[in-house]
Amino acid sequence: MIKTIFLASTCLALAVGLIGCGTKKEYTGPDPAATVHMGFHSFDPEMVTIKEGDTVRWDNSSLIWHTVTFDPAKAKDENHVGLPAGVQPFDSGKVDMGANFWHTFTVPGVYHYICRPHESSGMSGTVVVQKGGAEIH
Repeated sequence: MIKTIFLASTCLALAVGLIGCGTKKEYTGPDPAATVHMGFHSFDPEMVTIKEGDTVRWDNSSLIWHTVTFDPAKAKDENHVGLPAGVQPFDSGKVDMGANFWHTFTVPGVYHYICRPHESSGMSGTVVVQKGGAEIH
């Protein structure tokens, strides 16, 4: 009984320690206009609205890696990904637990994206980029 309690508490402490270590990576990109959190099988929020020239940051707070994929050719169903006319497809690659990815959007329009390994679970999101950059005072 004591061995079981010790083993369970040791495993719990190790898991908490690993989670804490993985989520402390520092973000070094530009200040984001919006931040999207990557959960187990979801982006939160699923939709963000920004202005052209703004940056969106995706933070992976999940225990598993994800992608931020704006490339129809990399999707299981290319209709799950959409870009405004003239925008080149892009992909974050593997975003590990505690890591982040950021992208600055320069073309107005609606962008639909997915997480490649979790596309079939419905892990998708939308970025709406409105015309007109930030005001200068």
